[in-house]
Amino acid sequence: MSFDGRAPGTPVETWEADPRLLALPSLDGTVDPSAVSRLVVLAAHPDDETLGAGGLIADAAARGVPVTVVVVTDGAASHPGSTTSAEDLVATRAEEARVAVHLLGPDVELVQWSIADGAVREARAEITERLRPLLPGPDGLLVAPWRGDGHRDHRVLGEIAAELVAEADQAGTALLEYPIWLWPWGSPDHPDVPWPSLRLSSLDAVADAAKRSALAAYVSQRRPLSDAPEDAPVLHPVFERHFARGREVFVVAGPGSGAAASGPATEATSARPPARRADPWRGTARWYERRKRAPPAASPPRERDGRVLEVGCSIGVLTGDLAPAADRLLALDVSSVAVQAARERLANLPHVAVEQADAAADYPSGTFDLVVLSEVGYYLAPEAFGRLVDSIVDGLAEDGDVVACHWTQPEGDFRQSADDVHARLGADPRLHRVSHHVEGDFVLDVFSRDPRSVAERTGLR
Repeated sequence: MSFDGRAPGTPVETWEADPRLLALPSLDGTVDPSAVSRLVVLAAHPDDETLGAGGLIADAAARGVPVTVVVVTDGAASHPGSTTSAEDLVATRAEEARVAVHLLGPDVELVQWSIADGAVREARAEITERLRPLLPGPDGLLVAPWRGDGHRDHRVLGEIAAELVAEADQAGTALLEYPIWLWPWGSPDHPDVPWPSLRLSSLDAVADAAKRSALAAYVSQRRPLSDAPEDAPVLHPVFERHFARGREVFVVAGPGSGAAASGPATEATSARPPARRADPWRGTARWYERRKRAPPAASPPRERDGRVLEVGCSIGVLTGDLAPAADRLLALDVSSVAVQAARERLANLPHVAVEQADAAADYPSGTFDLVVLSEVGYYLAPEAFGRLVDSIVDGLAEDGDVVACHWTQPEGDFRQSADDVHARLGADPRLHRVSHHVEGDFVLDVFSRDPRSVAERTGLR
């Protein structure tokens, strides 16, 4: 799954060749736009609001419905390695968002929070509290990025929206989600396409023209910033065509619209985007995934550990593999949906506890004999991961172990590489690398506060 808009991805023609697309139920049959008292649209990054819901915004504004657009991040990560300074890019994208939203509707209110691009997960609590007073209320409509879209910022913002709408005091607020990355990374027959939950909104000529004009305002994303390769346009023309076709597609939000998932390399973290099925990356069926879980589960130096911690458990498949060798196992994940799925999967294991928590911000108390980090470290910024490593080692038993396993291929929402993650663990002077396994697609290391080999520990030498 790639989140690089410079790549063309699946062409529009592939989607349009499937008769299901144009035969989708109309959005009007689910949410009557003419009856909406207020519309609030959430965007993880500047331009998401226009790409995903620009026509809906323009139509509501033209009918006099009060509209608020909330752009959460500053968009500074759109051009990694750019010769343009981050400060200049932030200012440019903020001004582009102002112009674009004004083109969608002169009276549309724009709120820009300038959270660091890529840090929606880390700012989850702050965003939740700042968003709560902006919710549209009874007969209102909240529109957010689709929780299954693939990009972490989109997933987390969609989860926040769903959690807020589920609160008792938000009765009467409807929720829609808009996919963006689904169109280039997916295809009509992709198993993660939520066909039963999709609704089609056809745009009239006025709304369609407003959306096209607003999208054109994002010059920094559509034209080169300079001649440097890093400053190439972010939105490939083929990618952009998905959002200039006279219609918009929304996901009808519900309990199943964001079921837990992991990424294409593993199942063991929900820093990954949620998907729509119990085992979205076929972690229990695909041989690659089943084989890849074996080394983390079998690599701890001790045959049995007392207290074990798994950070980023997702839906709990690896957790189940770790459980037989643990007296007590605590599995953590930031996603409430993932936690619920893991609890259901592991309900017959009373010595396993699954909790919703961000270990980088709120590390559990007590001492652990084994900590497992599988496919989670690179979703954290280096500073946050460094704090997590410090917490892990501080809470590790005197002879405790850390197992780290990470996919080595590049992904769009990684904050650092697998090599960076493992190097940071290896740089802690209190840890000793006792095992190192590398394949073409993943790296696995075992670190320990006890420098002895397994043979030494068990008296074989």
